[in-house]
Amino acid sequence: MKTIDRKNVLVTGGAGFIGSHLCEALLKEANVICMDNFSTSTVENIKPFLQNPQFEFINHDITQPFQLSDFSELERFHVSIQGVQEIYHLACPISKAHFDDFKIATILTNSIGTKQVLDIAVASRAKILFASSSVLYGPRLASHAYAAESDPAYMDHLTSSGAYDEGKRFSESIFYTYRDIYKLDVKIARLFRTYGPRMKIFDGHLIPDLVNLALDDQDLVLSDPDARLSLCFISDIVDGLCEQMNAPSDVTVINLGSDQETTLRRVAELIVRLADSSSRIRFESGGAGLPEAPLPDISRARQFLHWLPLVRLEDGLARMIEDARSRKNQLKSFSSTYAN
Repeated sequence: MKTIDRKNVLVTGGAGFIGSHLCEALLKEANVICMDNFSTSTVENIKPFLQNPQFEFINHDITQPFQLSDFSELERFHVSIQGVQEIYHLACPISKAHFDDFKIATILTNSIGTKQVLDIAVASRAKILFASSSVLYGPRLASHAYAAESDPAYMDHLTSSGAYDEGKRFSESIFYTYRDIYKLDVKIARLFRTYGPRMKIFDGHLIPDLVNLALDDQDLVLSDPDARLSLCFISDIVDGLCEQMNAPSDVTVINLGSDQETTLRRVAELIVRLADSSSRIRFESGGAGLPEAPLPDISRARQFLHWLPLVRLEDGLARMIEDARSRKNQLKSFSSTYAN
């Protein structure tokens, strides 16, 4: 049998915000197969990797049947013989501003799609990680600020966001069932609020919108100045995902996020200062805000992955602002070139 020097890794949802950063990190040591259908992601996120011989993009909806051996472009990775060694399952439509447009796709991705990706793992005997969500813990409780992996799910599945919330919980159940029946090495990462470059603007995500407004010197109109939140930078999340994939098989469910709390006021003030913006910060009823989610108890991540967030909020926001400013300048240059 012909062997390869680099492992084959499949990343579903690899053109998304988290997925594209994960693909970038994995390319240092693996052949990366990025599968996405661009329902809520963008080709711009993976454009820098398209010429890399260790990277291959497959435009496919995972709710439709597929076998990796069906794609001739993967022949150089010998997937028909080698299969894949690892799978990161991140695929799920995510658009808070247009959530209703993707409700059915979300249901199908978190059921049929998850099952089909797990079948690929069974065929290859691959380790597989599922990017779940902290929404399973429900809202923050007055008596219980931190959420641990052993806590029950308090979420209400009969809401307008149930397609996503319950979909994540159901996917976890499918993963556990496949672990029991097929003895797969499965991992479940419950991700808390994450921020960084490549987040979509005006798509219902507060932090990139605040950055964009500050760079345009527009007012930042927010609701509750004392609203509490925690934010984890994308590079820390990617490191955590990779560490979890490499953990022993009995390390299954892990919280990944920042356990350091801040306020919406401080985040807005940091963005304005770091962007050297003349934006005013105003707090009004009906302004932008975020629901107070529980903080992650990351004791298991510390113990089993030797992981904890390293990027300070100020440094992460500075990197996000720098990236957003660079993209704006590129767009202005492009527009001026074609205007002339």
